[in-house]
This record gives sequence, structure tokens and C-alpha cells, in this order.
Amino acid sequence: MIFVENVSKSFVLHNQGAAEIPVMQGASLRVAAGECVSLVGASGAGKSTLMRMIYGNYLTASGRIMVGDLDVASAPPREIIRLRRETLGYVSQFLRVVPRVSTLDVVAEPLLSTGTARDDAMAQAEALLRRLNIPKRLWALSPTTFSGGEQQRVNIARGFAFPYPALLLDEPTASLDPTNRATVLAMIEEAKARGAALIGIFHDHAARDAVCDRQLDVTQFTPGLAA
Repeated sequence: MIFVENVSKSFVLHNQGAAEIPVMQGASLRVAAGECVSLVGASGAGKSTLMRMIYGNYLTASGRIMVGDLDVASAPPREIIRLRRETLGYVSQFLRVVPRVSTLDVVAEPLLSTGTARDDAMAQAEALLRRLNIPKRLWALSPTTFSGGEQQRVNIARGFAFPYPALLLDEPTASLDPTNRATVLAMIEEAKARGAALIGIFHDHAARDAVCDRQLDVTQFTPGLAA
């Protein structure tokens, strides 16, 4: 479902005389349907960079990134937008939403954008928020004022609202208490059971070991760090 082949990336520091910093070289990865692969490596090794390239936030210098039948590395923006709407979900560490939009609408938006009837989308959003222990009194409020843990759970609810065939998880259990952590791990297992391909970054090693089928050490692709 996800196939990364010989991907490289450099950053150009335009305010530093256009200095070019190579951050990844020759990265390759395969993730099958129903599999969860964890990206591991020291801080700065490129875990988040690789994930952002797969999602299409960062351009690549070389290589292919196939998600389904689309090469993210060369696809036009409109195709990447369609991929994110229908195929590739992303649970980031940070909740970024339009201010004053209710939590229910934030969670339901991925369903509404793919044609789900509003009543059905809202019912699914309510079920997810209830499962993740977001109090009902908060549902009509914007999540921008919530605590870090509450925002993380809203982020997770939004990311799991639509049954994406592929899903990227950036620290999905960060800021969570044991009860909600267990709920999120169960949701990841359910996504795997329905055939989703998942890539995750987990600094919570126990969570990683519980849900990930294997690990990929990205240090091997990091110039200056690779053995």
C-alpha cells in the first residue's frame, strides 16, 4: 500500500548563503495492507521528515513515494489533496484547525468531505469523541482552547473518523493518560484488522511494541549518521 524507493531530501538555507543540508539519502520502505511499521532512530535522524515527504508536505530530491497508485513525489497538488481526502490520513502531534469551528465539526469534516450524510457524520463523530472521553459539554466548542491531552484526542478522533486505507501516526499516544492510551492502541489494532497500512513514530516504546509489526531505523538513510 505504501512503497518508498530511493528517496532523498535536502534543505536549502536561503538565509545562510543558500547552504544545502542533506538530511536523507536512499530511503526505502514497504508497508503492506494490515501492517504497522514504526520509524525509529535518534532525534534528528529524519523520522518526521520521511513522514512529511510521504504525506506530500515536503518535496523530494529523488526517488518515488507510492501510496496506492499515486506517486506523491511527482503528483500535482490537486492529486495530493484528493489522496489526503480519500486514501491517506495523518494524525500529527499538533491540532491545527480553523478557530471557532466546533469540535464535532472538526471530527466530522473528513467524513463530510467524502460525501457522508451530515447526520451520519455527526453520529460517528459523537461516537469517537465519547470513546476518547471528550466530555459532551465540550463538543460544541472549538478545540483550540482545550488542554494538550484533549486536543490530542480530538486529533485522533479526526484522523480515525474516515476509514483511510493508509494512515500516518506521529506520536499518537503522547500526552495521553493510561485509559485513553489503551483506547488509541485498540483503534490502531482495529485499523490494521480492516486492512489499513500504517506508519508511526512512537517514543512510547511499550505502545510501539504493542501495535507495530516491525521497525525501520531511518538512521541508515541519514548522511553523517549512517554506519
